[in-house]
Parts: sequence; structure tokens; C-alpha cells
Amino acid sequence: MSIPARSALISVEHVFKSVTDSTGTLDILRDIDFTLASQETAAIVGASGSGKSTLLSIIAGLDTPTRGTVRLAGQDIFAIDEDARAALRAQKVGFVFQSFQLLGNLTALENVMLPLELAGRKDARKAATEMLARVGLAERLSHYPKVLSGGEQQRVALARAFVVKPAVLLADEPTGSLDFATGEKIMELMFELNREQGTTLVLVTHDQGIAARCEHRITIEAGQIAKI
Repeated sequence: MSIPARSALISVEHVFKSVTDSTGTLDILRDIDFTLASQETAAIVGASGSGKSTLLSIIAGLDTPTRGTVRLAGQDIFAIDEDARAALRAQKVGFVFQSFQLLGNLTALENVMLPLELAGRKDARKAATEMLARVGLAERLSHYPKVLSGGEQQRVALARAFVVKPAVLLADEPTGSLDFATGEKIMELMFELNREQGTTLVLVTHDQGIAARCEHRITIEAGQIAKI
């Protein structure tokens, strides 16, 4: 999939990923190449072990490719050091994980405030309160994750991801820990927030119904793009 480089928000350029141990070399990703423009949505699909989550981690700059690179808003994220990558992620990328990744010693409000406080936002409490209300948790601000249901925890995670108004949202099996009905509600909310904020969404999923809601479906088989 290719669009003019000037308009590409995410550009994955001939990415390879291999790991070597005492048993030999395992090729996880082989020549992954695609671009996404601002506000586009893409689902990365494939069997377990096909390399989907590794690809998402490389797009985020949390893992490094053996060869190739990733550009975010034109910036080669592997041409800068880890501190600079972390700063870039904080400015432009939001994350939603299957396991929620909330801090258990912080309330829902404090979890959502955290990325704003790290960014030096003076209005962190107000913005976090408004975002939690947007995801239907206005009455859960002072609750800790352990007393929230799975669906409520994922709503907190969505609020934390979107409160910084990221250019890119990366989601790894966002409904994987939820029952079907709750997962449907969470995905509807995610797509609503995505449309409202004009975010570029890249999600990894096994759910073909979720994948069908995205503009693009990137199918990974044995570490290669089989179909876009």
C-alpha cells in the first residue's frame, strides 16, 4: 500500500526482524512495507505467531528492526536515540493494550492525568476529568483499577490514550480480555473517539468483524504481508 511520501503519517519501509539464539536464526518479519495517511484506519491481522504484535512494537519504536525503518510524520524514528523516541511517542502516539496496562496504585483520574502531567500540562485534572466523562466514567474518577470491571478498565485506558490527542493510536488486541458484548461497546467507543479526534488508528486483532471496520486490512502470514 503506497501513498505519496509527503502525505504519509506512518511509513514502514522494508522492515525485517530476526532473532538469533543457540538454535539458529528466526525471521519474525520479512520486508514489511506500507504507508498510512493522516486519519486512516488499518487492522493488522493474521494467525498467532505471525508477527503482528512485533510489527506494532516496531511502529511504536518500542522494538527495533533488524533492517528497514519507520517514519512517523516524516521522522525516521530509528535515526534518533531512545530518549528522543520516547519524547516523540509522548507527543504523537497513544496506546491501548489487551491487558489495559493501568497503574494499580493510581485512581482512574490519576491514570488519565499521568501523560498530561508528564507533558507539563497545567490543565491535566480538568482535561482528564472531561475525558473520563466522555467515556462514561464520570462516577468512577476516584476508583482504583482493582475495583473496576474489565470494560471500565479499558475505558480508562481509552481515555488515557486519547486525552493527549495523539496523531496515532496503536491498539494491540484491545478487546482480547473482554467478553463479546463489552468488547463491541469498547470498539464502538474507540472508533467514535478516533473519528472525533481525527486520529490515525492501527490495531492488531484476531476479530475479522473489527478488522472489517477499518479502511485497510494488512494480513501478515509467516512474517510477510500476504494481502493489503
